[in-house]
Amino acid sequence: MMMFEIIPIYVVVLFTLTTFATVWYMATATNRRISVLIVCGVWMVMQLIIGASGFYLDTMVQPPRFPALVLPPIILTIILFATQRGRMFLDALSLERLTLVHSCRIPVEIILYLLFIAYAVPEEMTFEGRNLDILAGLTAPVVWYLVFKRGASRRVLLVWNILALCLVLNIVGVAILSLHTPFQQFGFTQPNIAVLHIPFVWLPGVIVPLVLLSHLAAIRQLLRKENS
Repeated sequence: MMMFEIIPIYVVVLFTLTTFATVWYMATATNRRISVLIVCGVWMVMQLIIGASGFYLDTMVQPPRFPALVLPPIILTIILFATQRGRMFLDALSLERLTLVHSCRIPVEIILYLLFIAYAVPEEMTFEGRNLDILAGLTAPVVWYLVFKRGASRRVLLVWNILALCLVLNIVGVAILSLHTPFQQFGFTQPNIAVLHIPFVWLPGVIVPLVLLSHLAAIRQLLRKENS
C-alpha cells in the first residue's frame, strides 16, 4: 500500500515543501549553491525511484536495505571532514544560515505528530513521546537573534549546537529502534513505517543528514575560532 493512500495529502504536501525549503536554505549557506542543489536534487530523485519500487519495505531481509538510504549521506559527510577541499567547503558555510536552517525542525515535528495520528509512526517519535527535537527548532531563531543581532557570546551558539545535536541523535536512535526489525525496541503495535515510503524517505535520507551536517559544520567553525 502506498503512503498516499493512508496519509492525508496535505501532510504529503507539507513534508515535500519542508524538504525543498530545507535543501534550498542549506544551499544558500554556501557560494556553491547550484552544485549543492544539483547533488541534493539527484539524490532526492534517486530515492523517490528506489522508494517507489518498494525496495525499503522489507525490513527483515538480509543484508538490510535501509542503510542504502542513510549511509551515502554519512559517507559524504565523512569525506567533507576528512579532505582538505571538504573542510574548506565546511568552513566557508554561513554560520547564520547554519543556525536558522534548524527552524525546519518545527514543521518536521508537526508532520511526525500527524503521521502518528495516521498510524505511520509510533508515539515515541513525537513530542508527546521521546522526541524533544522541536525544542531545537523553536530555539534556533532565538539563538540566532541573541548571537548575531544582540552580540551574545559565540559560546552560547556552541553550547546550543551541541545540545541540539544530542536531540537529533536521540530521535534518530528512536526512529531506528522503531522500525520493524529484529532490533525493534519501540512501537511494537504501531511501528515506524512512514520513512520506508515516498516521499518520507527524504526524512532520513535528506533532512536528517542536512541537520547533522549543519550542526557538525557549525561546531567545527566555532571550535576553530575558540582555539585561534
